[in-house]
Amino acid sequence: MEEGTSKSLGHPGVTRPAEPCGDGAHGTVPGAECDYDARQWDVREGCEVRQILDRVADKWSLLVIALLDRRTLRFTELRREVDGISQRMLTVTLRQLERDGLVRRTVHAVVPPRVDYELTPLGATLHDTIQALVTWTEEHQEEIAEARAVYDRRERDQGQRES
Repeated sequence: MEEGTSKSLGHPGVTRPAEPCGDGAHGTVPGAECDYDARQWDVREGCEVRQILDRVADKWSLLVIALLDRRTLRFTELRREVDGISQRMLTVTLRQLERDGLVRRTVHAVVPPRVDYELTPLGATLHDTIQALVTWTEEHQEEIAEARAVYDRRERDQGQRES
């Protein structure tokens, strides 16, 4: 695919020119091309971006990546630290993260076998992004709680009027 083109959602395999962000709205620079297009998060099974987002944004992957920040842990240590995860789910999560190049698995030839897990350099860059999201959440949790309370009151009041 040529640079500056992206797949059209409505027509698989069809490309279109990159759309300009040129009106200056929403913090865009007049005349600049958009590098980001939310439509790239295609929900079809074959969409790589969607598959990667699904993998790295699930709750178990987020916790494992956070726990492996700047340290190596054994499987049993991870299992103990990740509250509520089953052995099978931890195994699946670690295998998927390893397959994606985010976690490195090292098997030590000892009896009993010892297996260590650590973030790869790529995984460490993802941890930085996750930390930014956690920081944003912590900074805005009160605003979100208030918005939820307002919404819940409005829904409750509307439900009472309809009864």
